[in-house]
Amino acid sequence: MQDFEFLRPASVDEALQYSRAHPEARLLAGGQSLLAAMRLGLSAPTHLIDLQDIPGLQDIRREGDLLHLGAMVTHARIAASAVVRGFCPMLADLAAGIADAQIRAVGTIGGALANNDPAACWPAGMLALDARFVTDRRTIPADTFFTGLYATALQPGEMLLAVRIPRPDAAHYRKQEQMASRFALVGVAVARFGTGEPSTVRVAITGLGNGVQRWPGAEQRLSAHWSAAQLDGLAWSASAALGDLHASAAYRAHLAQVLCRRCVAVLPAASAVATPEPAASRPSPFRALAMRLEQFLQTLSRSLTR
Repeated sequence: MQDFEFLRPASVDEALQYSRAHPEARLLAGGQSLLAAMRLGLSAPTHLIDLQDIPGLQDIRREGDLLHLGAMVTHARIAASAVVRGFCPMLADLAAGIADAQIRAVGTIGGALANNDPAACWPAGMLALDARFVTDRRTIPADTFFTGLYATALQPGEMLLAVRIPRPDAAHYRKQEQMASRFALVGVAVARFGTGEPSTVRVAITGLGNGVQRWPGAEQRLSAHWSAAQLDGLAWSASAALGDLHASAAYRAHLAQVLCRRCVAVLPAASAVATPEPAASRPSPFRALAMRLEQFLQTLSRSLTR
């Protein structure tokens, strides 16, 4: 790594002052992507502005039919949160499937969303749920927040503070993993708002190589009638995907359709949010222990950096 200065603001205003004073600085959330890029020489900020001491950025709370997640909330806390699971189980399950325990204990939802990796899980979940991104300047809808590969609508010096998520009537996320990294070869998030027909259904896909995208064809069919059979004969075009050493474009396009069907098949036609999870999908005692261990690792890692 190149040399850099380390700054630790105690407020949003102080963090923004540092950003304005040091144009080549980078905000440090969990650092799971940024520090790796710095080690590879892909990023060389003059300053790192660590956000972990700023009050309010680690809040998890329900505001009526909205869930508020502060930008510095870790994946581990989301996975273990009873508030999150009671509001939308998909969010807790998605967080629990990210990478490994060490990364979940330090990586943050805000850092993941601002980075917008084309194979990351959170962008698909947030786009399907029609989330709102709260910054120090404005509120950005999910449909306009993600703008391309590693690109978002955030402007230079703009800081993501929180994500606000409307409560769906049904939602599910499935991914086919690249086993070494646990990034998604393809991941599909499906969310339904309304229990009647027609309803509003949003489908978002990650891992196709071009950044997270919605699938309008699937959305239209599922909005008209909520059934996996509605996807018969519907396929994602291989020309709209990219291949690499892990999977071809055709295989990724095939996975998009398969995973979308599986998401729809596990959710009932009526509201799935308040319905108890099937016994097979409830966290096992081992899973619950693992979540508590992740919380301990998170607390330990924070204390060691103080």
